[in-house]
Amino acid sequence: MVEKQNYMRRAIRLAKQGIPWASPNPLVGAVIVKKGRVIGEGCHARCGGMHAERAALEACTEDPAGATVYVTLEPCCHQGRQPPCTQALIESGVARVVVGSRDPNPKVAGRGIAQLRAAGVAVEKDFLRRECDALNPVFFHYITARTPYVALKYAMTADGKLAARTGRSQWITGETARAHVHSLRSRYRAILVGVGTILADDPLLNCRMEGGRDPLRVVLDSRLRTPLSARVCRTAQTQKTIFVCAVENAQKRAQLQALGAEVLCLGGADGRVDWVALMRELGAREIDSVLIEGGAEIQYSALCAGVVQRLYVYVGAMLLGGAGAKSPVGGLGAPDPAEAFALSAPEIELFGRDVLLSYDVLAREKEAF
Repeated sequence: MVEKQNYMRRAIRLAKQGIPWASPNPLVGAVIVKKGRVIGEGCHARCGGMHAERAALEACTEDPAGATVYVTLEPCCHQGRQPPCTQALIESGVARVVVGSRDPNPKVAGRGIAQLRAAGVAVEKDFLRRECDALNPVFFHYITARTPYVALKYAMTADGKLAARTGRSQWITGETARAHVHSLRSRYRAILVGVGTILADDPLLNCRMEGGRDPLRVVLDSRLRTPLSARVCRTAQTQKTIFVCAVENAQKRAQLQALGAEVLCLGGADGRVDWVALMRELGAREIDSVLIEGGAEIQYSALCAGVVQRLYVYVGAMLLGGAGAKSPVGGLGAPDPAEAFALSAPEIELFGRDVLLSYDVLAREKEAF
């Protein structure tokens, strides 16, 4: 049993090599074992590239006939950007496949396992499933809902302040925690802010880490107030940028488009951007994940719209105080703790004196307040 666990955990480590380039496909790793020796291994390194099982078979140092394959996700059985992995496994003559996660993709969803068994390949499923499932919350949400997996991220002090009473916020956390933020920007396909953040900070919203990937920039700007001199406008030719408005402004639209940006008008009944319509539009474009780095009002609006699945809270080791200093989530707020947005137990990471608390946002039983 210990050896089996070691092989699957090796496959899990391999799967993580696909960050961030496998998106919107899942992270998958595969290890091929014959007579107690690893003879091949691989991962899905990049969207459109070879799948993990085929990469592992291609890397085999000897004939895989009779071998056991440990794979973190049920092998695909349909033609997509790549041919089905079940076909390759069957043709290779492997005797057994040990599967971690089930694939909720309607095109697979148990059919991959069924095809292998029908061809005489023994299959063990759900092996270290919880550890394998932890690789792909983004994919699992996206492939079933067809909308992006959405996370909120903010940094606050130990007394819950986003900034000092003067509005200054640089820096609440240290360099190590701030570097980790860029790993999130690299992993999430899009980064979203409101026009208030653009006006206050003029951010670039790129990924400043070696080997990282710049996200798509999405700016919620109901009336297209973003100045053309903003850095997100001046760099729109080199980093894809979408402005989302609620009220059409043909002149400003043309000016932004001339700079290389795209403009979407997705107004809701309240005169603001319709979050649900936006998520459907992004999902249709194969944007599988969105990281929101907006201000307090954007955070609250997204939570009320029910589009948020994850929360990253960086807590800096300081106290700012100040009755007028902003807290992370604005809006009207809950009238009672019983009506709050409920969170899971946190995952905890330390970055020097700073702490990262990562939560799942639990589904609300009551309507947003």
